[in-house]
Amino acid sequence: MTVLAVIGVLALLIFVHELGHFTAARAQGIHVNRFSIGFGPILWKFQGPETEYALRAVPLGGFVGFPDDDPESKIPADDPNLLRNRPVLDRAIVISAGVIANMIFAYLVFVVQFGSIGVPDSFNLKPGVFIPEVMPDTPAAAAGIKAGDIILAANDQRLSEADTVQQELIKIIQSSPNQPVDLTLQRFDRELEVTVTPQISPTTGDAVIGVALQPNGTVKYRPAKNPVEVLTVAAREFQDKTKLVAGGMVALFTNFSSMAGQVGSPVKIVEQGAGLAKADGRSLFPFAAIISINLAIINILPLPALDGGQLAFLLIEALRGKPLPMRFQESVMQTGIFLLLGLGIFLIIRDTTQLEVLQNLRQ
Repeated sequence: MTVLAVIGVLALLIFVHELGHFTAARAQGIHVNRFSIGFGPILWKFQGPETEYALRAVPLGGFVGFPDDDPESKIPADDPNLLRNRPVLDRAIVISAGVIANMIFAYLVFVVQFGSIGVPDSFNLKPGVFIPEVMPDTPAAAAGIKAGDIILAANDQRLSEADTVQQELIKIIQSSPNQPVDLTLQRFDRELEVTVTPQISPTTGDAVIGVALQPNGTVKYRPAKNPVEVLTVAAREFQDKTKLVAGGMVALFTNFSSMAGQVGSPVKIVEQGAGLAKADGRSLFPFAAIISINLAIINILPLPALDGGQLAFLLIEALRGKPLPMRFQESVMQTGIFLLLGLGIFLIIRDTTQLEVLQNLRQ
């Protein structure tokens, strides 16, 4: 059920993104002839007065189609409401609306979270350190550590519930470069022993195992005093998470060789989200918000086949006073699509082979 819940969250985020494009176009009177969630063969469709709405077999994205690119469209090529015939600003609004929709949605997720379950009041610490994320192709992943695990002991040293417990664990790991460290993990209702060998990070020079760490415990919530407090706390959380995601993206591009292993496919996202949801169902709120922010920031990057790539072409058009040759734009976009598809397939295969169920079959 947790896996289905996470897949539902991802589908919702894709829907929100594409709905942003669709709404921005329709609000300006621009023709839209397709609204699809997923790619590939159509599983279900509904033909509206102007737009075909469809669900497709491969749930790895979606698209909003315009009659500009449809050779069978009966709309005249000089129709002022075709997207390509609109001013640069109108087209920029349509293209950027998906990113804006994902950012607004992330903020609203926090509003719903704090409005429904309350605002954080205090933290009830328990012994150990919680692992919200395990980076792929790292010592932790090789040792079988999973998102949602709790480290209870390191080298037979039980971890306390003190505020300094994370630093205690980090000290043990950093003092054991290229040497095995025995960890006692709690995974749901059972304990297990694993051995992990920290490696030297080329970025920091410290010994690391490739996990994110959080205090182990539960947050105590209280009802918000008023709607203003909900909106304020949600805004602060949204700001913090946006900074976190943006910082990770900057680190990825500035230290790509050492950070590339952290790039995950939808398979990895579902696995980690399911692990968090099993540990605490309320984790789906920040999970959905962070993935939505990720989706927004990735799409705004000036790369071919992404929204940012199309915005870059519009910027060049605004500066030149005329667009780049259409054949050139199409070639760049098609190349980008093939590269992204190739990367996506590679990541899906890699992350699928690392799933715990397949690892168990090999043993």
